[in-house]
Amino acid sequence: MGRATGMERKVFTAIGLMSGTSMDGIDCALVRTDGADWVETGPFLTLPYEPAFRERLRAVLGGRGDIPPVEAELTDRHAEVVRHFLRLAALGPDEVDLIGFHGHTILHAPEERRTWQIGDGARLAAATGIPVVNDFRTADVAAGGQGAPLVPLFHRALAAGLERPLAVLNIGGVANVTWLGRGGDEVLAFDTGPGNALIDDWVLKHTGAGFDAEGQLAAEGRVDGPGLSRLMQNPFFAERPPKSLDRDAWNARIVDGLSAADGAATLTEFTAASVEAALPHLPEAPVRWLVTGGGRLNATLMERLAARLRVPVEPVEAVGWDGDALEAQAFAYLAVRSRLGLPLSLPGTTGVPAPQRGGRFHPRQD
Repeated sequence: MGRATGMERKVFTAIGLMSGTSMDGIDCALVRTDGADWVETGPFLTLPYEPAFRERLRAVLGGRGDIPPVEAELTDRHAEVVRHFLRLAALGPDEVDLIGFHGHTILHAPEERRTWQIGDGARLAAATGIPVVNDFRTADVAAGGQGAPLVPLFHRALAAGLERPLAVLNIGGVANVTWLGRGGDEVLAFDTGPGNALIDDWVLKHTGAGFDAEGQLAAEGRVDGPGLSRLMQNPFFAERPPKSLDRDAWNARIVDGLSAADGAATLTEFTAASVEAALPHLPEAPVRWLVTGGGRLNATLMERLAARLRVPVEPVEAVGWDGDALEAQAFAYLAVRSRLGLPLSLPGTTGVPAPQRGGRFHPRQD
């Protein structure tokens, strides 16, 4: 269990569901929370996507292709995960107050005030018998925010009592950082650049594997310096935060022609260098970086981050958090905040002009 203590308030039991940009599967987690500064984490599971569905999902990225059947299948897969989870946790639907259903991002263009997460909240509520909150990002983007990242307020709740300034680095398909200052309201968050997506795509193309297990392929290769320099010339790195991007924002063709190992090494170094490039944007250098998401399992990437950041870089398990569960837990927490009318994002987290509420509620359907 992980816990952040706070004042006595109504406590909700919520399930969070996350299908991330890495497209590896559905994460499902249970939390009990007051939606403010008290969080207790519970069971968690992941059900992976089989390759055929992953390809159907990949085919609609960018808002292309025949989206409705993929959205319906995605929703039904989430419903099956919830039913399986309830059986494992020995819970009935009436014992869960809410589901936080992130859906899957197929388009994210905040500069055009557009973001699109497929997933039918009403269909999920009908299939599970549990009220659902979804569509977490649209209101923020419509108000002028980046719509991402949305996890920082959950990080703030969990990090009570830890030494600050602290950075929580989430390395999924895209990487993002939450910077927590010495004061409780000092929160800054933004996407740093690529996470695992470019590495995963490269490894899939050249080896057929879904990812670089423990960074072994990258460890066998050599970084292509000119290629890395060209990748780092992207103007995104000089932009002031808050800022966010889509998994397809990078021209990975720059490393075409390299061997499988050298390409993996170069793209892994690119992710680490992107995080280092975030340092000038932070109000104060963190004393510690806690890493969550799949990237924390890549030993080569973790070594390169430590070399570039020059302070302790550790997986979030070092402080008792579950790095596999964190994003799913966050959307359970955000679903409760949505129902309470509390902000999901702040000017310092998404660049929205004022604290922004969000989410769309779908009631239990009997």
